[in-house]
This record gives sequence, structure tokens and C-alpha cells, in this order.
Amino acid sequence: MNFYLSAVDNLLKHSTDQPSIGLILCKSKNNVLAEYTLRDMTKPIGLAEYRITENLPENIKTALPTIEELEAELSKISDEEK
Repeated sequence: MNFYLSAVDNLLKHSTDQPSIGLILCKSKNNVLAEYTLRDMTKPIGLAEYRITENLPENIKTALPTIEELEAELSKISDEEK
């Protein structure tokens, strides 16, 4: 994900753009899943275990569509392809 975010920042991002985010989309059977990935690779990371959280920070939550909204839109696209 960091590779793609770096490419976007280097090739497409304008000086007036907000920080880039990544969006991971997965489809399994009839479910569409969406998760946000935030880019902040300047901080060292040590990882022994991880957890998925459903709560985005408030300052980000108001600027992005909800996961449910994304899943609904992706389901519409998927249904149109059938």
C-alpha cells in the first residue's frame, strides 16, 4: 500500500491536496469489505500483533464516506457487472 501512496504523492498530488489515504477493498462471496489505510510511514513501527478497529479518528471520520456507504456503492457496481 505504501508503494501506491508514494506513487500518488509523487505523480498526482497537488500542493493543495490533503494527505493521501489508501483504501483496501475486498470481495468474498457476496460480501464487499472496505478498510481505510492511512499513510504515515515516518514513524517507526514494531508489530507483534494487530487488531482491526471499526472507529476512525473523528477528524478523519467526517471527511470520508462510511464503510457502509462504500460497501453499498461497490455492491451496486458488482451487481451491474452480472
